[in-house]
Amino acid sequence: MKALIDPSSRSIGSRGFTLIELAVVIVVLCLLTSTLLPVLAKSRPTSLAFQCLNNHRQLCAAWRMYADDSHDRIVYASDDGSGTSNPLNQYACTLSHIDSSSSSANWDTNVDIVLRPLWPYTGRDASIYRCPSDQSYVTVNGTRRPRVRSGAMNLYLGGFAGTDGGWSVASPYRIFLKTTALTAPGPAKTFVFLDERWDIINWGNFFTYMTGYPNQPTSYAFSQDLPNMIHNLGCGFSFADWRAEIHRWSDPRTTPPLGSSSSFSGGPTASPRNLDIAWLQDHATRPK
Repeated sequence: MKALIDPSSRSIGSRGFTLIELAVVIVVLCLLTSTLLPVLAKSRPTSLAFQCLNNHRQLCAAWRMYADDSHDRIVYASDDGSGTSNPLNQYACTLSHIDSSSSSANWDTNVDIVLRPLWPYTGRDASIYRCPSDQSYVTVNGTRRPRVRSGAMNLYLGGFAGTDGGWSVASPYRIFLKTTALTAPGPAKTFVFLDERWDIINWGNFFTYMTGYPNQPTSYAFSQDLPNMIHNLGCGFSFADWRAEIHRWSDPRTTPPLGSSSSFSGGPTASPRNLDIAWLQDHATRPK
């Protein structure tokens, strides 16, 4: 025989929520949401910075593995501009000269990246050539296509197909062709790759303008290239010891607003006593 149960004797846990209790829960959830959303919004740039660093580590590992398999010779930072007439250009990290046109070299990795020496060592992952925060694109037949890379290689690691490219401002400084030659600044202080600003990125190399090094800061200048600033005024770097970091710029002359960098591409733009230039020079090369 079933026992009779008095409804009034049921435990509190078996009752449903009252309207007041539901209202309280909703208010608490709203308060939590309003608190957490700003935190989550701030965490996304941080996550992208970590992805950027991981890309740099992978790309630098590919750079080093190639050298290990090539009698210590490193890939060239870029071609010398002569195209196929110089067979050494095929050993450049990239032959593409990025711009804002609809040229397939800007958006199709098969045109250049997959044909270059580092490709077999990258895990065949073209995404590591591009900062995940890079929003640049080119328009092809009315369709926006992301550009293939934001990364550039330290000019003084391999140079223009092994040379200084005829630049008189570069000729007094060492062009490293082997990893064992990196005795100074040394692997821990020599950057290999960095992300370049997408409103000025061009050749595969990043040209650190060495004029004024080491003790004439009034002669500091930028020429041709500017580093990225997307990570809270910082830029992703990898170093010859496989380390990667986000380096934050301190001088506003290093970080002009996007779209305003065209004046830097025509020749030297003076930036005396810019500590950011001093840092770049200290991590790029040394006099011969």
